[in-house]
Amino acid sequence: MPKRIVAVNAGPRTGWNTDTLITEASRGAESAGAVVERFDLFRLERYTGCISCFGCKREKFKGHCICRDGLTPVLDAIREADGLIIGSPNYLSELTASFRALYERLIFQNLTYNLETPCCNARPIPVLLIMTSNAPEGSYRGLLEGYRQTLSRFVGPAEIFVSGDTLQLRDYSRTDWEWSMFDPERKRTRHETVFPEECRAVFRKGAALAG
Repeated sequence: MPKRIVAVNAGPRTGWNTDTLITEASRGAESAGAVVERFDLFRLERYTGCISCFGCKREKFKGHCICRDGLTPVLDAIREADGLIIGSPNYLSELTASFRALYERLIFQNLTYNLETPCCNARPIPVLLIMTSNAPEGSYRGLLEGYRQTLSRFVGPAEIFVSGDTLQLRDYSRTDWEWSMFDPERKRTRHETVFPEECRAVFRKGAALAG
């Protein structure tokens, strides 16, 4: 049977940086023979982050978030998957609120608070976490290392891929405010030269995830 990979877009913009990299990673997984199921968090039914009901700590629900909402099919799919690709832009030095909602629910359901067996996830899967940011690539190493460690502990071995200094708009001049913090020409040049290389790199990572 082919491997099943879940791809999750935690960004709102269709066809832009995060969306493109997730698509390329998914194409890479498919090139290795995997079947990819994709979810776009901004297009789901209403959902929340963890509501601290502790239902997932009860023996009969162990490892399963019992809150039923728009994230339920995502969590169910990840539980049955052979790998996870998840991407988010960086907003205000964090990943999106949509990412955080899924992250809370994904991690907390596997956290037991038991010293002997702190994680009840009996089926670890590899994770590729993609982050895009208009800041330089190395700006959020501490943040991402924290996510990598936690995902590795409660979901499966995680790898980080960062695309920094991204192009935010196709034409910075067609706005009614001044984007004086950025050099549009430099960003455009990077988008035309470096970003395609990043797409190829994340394609390879998607293929390796499904390999």
